[in-house]
Amino acid sequence: MAQQERTSGERTTGERTSGERTTGERTSGERTIGERTIGIGMVGYAFMGAAHSQGWRTVGRVFDLPLRPVLAAVCGRDAAAVRAAADRHGWAAAETDWRDLVARDDVDVVDICTPGDSHAEIAIAALEAGKHVLCEKPLANTVAEAEAMVAAAERARARGRVAMVGFNYRRVPAMTYARGLIEEGRLGALRHVRVTYLQDWLVDPDFPLTWRLQRAHAGSGALGDLGAHIVDLAQYLAGEPLVGVSALIETFVRERPLLAGASAGLSGASAGLPAPAGLLAASAGPAESTEPPASAGLPASGGLSASAGLSASGGAERGPVTVDDAALFTGRLASGALVSFEATRMAAGRKNALRLEINGERGSLAFDLERLNELSFYDGSDPAESAGFRRILVTEPDHPYLEAWWPPGHALGYEHTFAHQARDLVHAIASGTEPAPSFADGLRVQRVLAAVEESAEKNAVYTPVPL
Repeated sequence: MAQQERTSGERTTGERTSGERTTGERTSGERTIGERTIGIGMVGYAFMGAAHSQGWRTVGRVFDLPLRPVLAAVCGRDAAAVRAAADRHGWAAAETDWRDLVARDDVDVVDICTPGDSHAEIAIAALEAGKHVLCEKPLANTVAEAEAMVAAAERARARGRVAMVGFNYRRVPAMTYARGLIEEGRLGALRHVRVTYLQDWLVDPDFPLTWRLQRAHAGSGALGDLGAHIVDLAQYLAGEPLVGVSALIETFVRERPLLAGASAGLSGASAGLPAPAGLLAASAGPAESTEPPASAGLPASGGLSASAGLSASGGAERGPVTVDDAALFTGRLASGALVSFEATRMAAGRKNALRLEINGERGSLAFDLERLNELSFYDGSDPAESAGFRRILVTEPDHPYLEAWWPPGHALGYEHTFAHQARDLVHAIASGTEPAPSFADGLRVQRVLAAVEESAEKNAVYTPVPL
């Protein structure tokens, strides 16, 4: 096992029951005498790790929680880099092997922010060790891995442990509110769902071959990175599953420069995982990057820009891109409503443009992530002379999650979704209820992604999605 790196002032705890603890002493201002707490351990510390850290660090200071999260330990393979990340993000200790983190008795929840090829191994081990688990999306790289994770979650559920997948866009207040409007029947029977998620960080054909462009690590390209989000949103908002898809996927740039040594940004760093064979892999795409697999001898550097792949540079040699650049697919919901999706990392000028519209027999909803405090609503029952889309500013105390934040009109941002995610998980753990989205929800998304790839391989033949 790798040497553990722990900070001074290790906490002492009293009797521990059902994944919680009562503090026996005050430490570093984090906990008070007799306070019920829950220890968080996080694997991976790059872009998603930073976002999750922000959520865990903030949630107990904003929301009234039954258990106060304590940032017990963060894990990454590079000792100096993970220690720096721990100091920067407020983690009490650092580990260099995820197995050591899972084994810690002050860790009750294991939060997985690593590339998809390690999700199943870490999640299953953590659940079998009696930990609660939060795993970043997509749940896994394959349906088989996701099925194994669901089976492990079901076994752990019988022992009082829970597992959740991190589809954070569900926690945008406007999206949660939209789901409520649809549940109330304000749109009536759904007819259409249209969702696009557009980015442009791969437009440059000389952007280097990072791990996000290698199927062995990422599972897929824009399909899994962005498509997983919009598939989950469509199913969540509609309240029903996709039952079939017809798809096209494309890799526009089929070879890219291999990473050029030290200029590759944050690297050397997953979390006690074996180093990948073949091509070097370091930083990741800007919107959904997690800590990358280890690279051969590349140093670690701080900063989200580097870890997100924004400062990576390539050398003279080139290697094959083994994932998609873009995915375009249509589908059908169980009710018969039609759905269309587009996910790409090649849309010049679009940085993180997630947009959706839902049309029903009685009305419509529209949302733009770049204006995430707003929801557009059309009520078909309005008189014709005054009918039209109206803007709902989702910042009122009665809106989802807003009771704990700022006065009306004071906007929230992307980072708040991770605090909301942490809030919901803590409440689920304390109440013993299954959190949403569950691993089973993640598996449903994984099956859609697999059906998309199968359809694309057959020249867009309509392909059923197993339920």
